[in-house]
Amino acid sequence: MDKEFNFIKRKHILIVDDERQLLDLIESILREDGFSSITTAGSAQEAIVACHTSFPDLAILDVNLPDRDGFSLMKDIRQIKDIPILFLTARDKPEDMFTGLDAGGDDYMTKPFLPKELLLRLSAILRRSYKNEKTVIELAHCTIDFDKAEINRQGETFPLTAREHAILNVLYKSANRIVTMDALCAEAWGDNLYGYENSLMAHIRRIREKIEMTPSSPESLITIKGLGYKLIL
Repeated sequence: MDKEFNFIKRKHILIVDDERQLLDLIESILREDGFSSITTAGSAQEAIVACHTSFPDLAILDVNLPDRDGFSLMKDIRQIKDIPILFLTARDKPEDMFTGLDAGGDDYMTKPFLPKELLLRLSAILRRSYKNEKTVIELAHCTIDFDKAEINRQGETFPLTAREHAILNVLYKSANRIVTMDALCAEAWGDNLYGYENSLMAHIRRIREKIEMTPSSPESLITIKGLGYKLIL
């Protein structure tokens, strides 16, 4: 149960709804249940930006958004990253539900909703979608076990701090691709990013000391000058 809890709760959830009060309510429901990595957006445009910067693992979408509908937004999100979609909307006609599911949505819920039902459906989608995901990954000179929050390099074990774990997790989600410094700071420190760039570089340096044979000449965690970092699997 603990392993499944960690597996589900560490997933990054994007919530898209134009009602600020409802956004805050859904976020609080998820956080009280143990989800800690959450991004919110009040429009389709904000959702697209969030997908480029925070790399969500699942999106909860309203259908009625101020700049476009959630059905077309789902298609654009999946052009960025192929993630499961849960529609949560006031549109309760059967034809709307059929449209959402037929377009590729993983589930469809109508408002008002029961918090417990939302959590059960959300967890079921995450378990289905990520059941074969590796929790242990291999780099050039080490393995990272995300469930145990530790690195094993040539028989030596190095524990990961919570922030090191968060940084490596978002790098792994976009393995072999550039992840911006803003995206890494958002994952590790939340919305207040000001002043954390130097702290991020210090964390990157400590991570390299654990995963690289020669930290000054990294092979797995590469700096992309002026942009961010890349994790090479």
